[in-house]
Amino acid sequence: MQPRIKNLKEKKLIGKRLRMSLTNNLTGRLWGGFMPRRNEIKNNLTTEMISMQVYDSLYYEDFKPSNEFEKWATVEVTDFDVIPKEMESFTLAGGLYAVFDYKGYSNDNSIFQYIFMVWLPGSEYQLDDRPHFEVLGEKYQNNDPNSEEEIWIPIRK
Repeated sequence: MQPRIKNLKEKKLIGKRLRMSLTNNLTGRLWGGFMPRRNEIKNNLTTEMISMQVYDSLYYEDFKPSNEFEKWATVEVTDFDVIPKEMESFTLAGGLYAVFDYKGYSNDNSIFQYIFMVWLPGSEYQLDDRPHFEVLGEKYQNNDPNSEEEIWIPIRK
């Protein structure tokens, strides 16, 4: 599986976040708190949702499933003029990304094993210290084998 290499422009996001780890995965709680309220965000740019991970700079250098990171459930917006109560804004900086088109179960981590253990070491790129994210569009269906999403991995030459 070969990714598309894209130069992302800055994005403005509004949503909710939780601190978690792979061993203490709170993704269900995060999205469960976000989905019933996502329509309170009135200045959406698209109908897509963005699941974003913000890792500490040393997260991958000493990787353990217990390492904590910040996970966000968001939508892209035109501005930050109105932010619903108990939600936050995030400015996703632009930069170079490897974009993988993934089809399958959202809880199947084999795609990430391929990206980080096969594709990245064999490519001309290195992992960059910026947020990782998935774009959940019209074809996304949580935990369905036919679900489709885009996986965006920050890279640099």
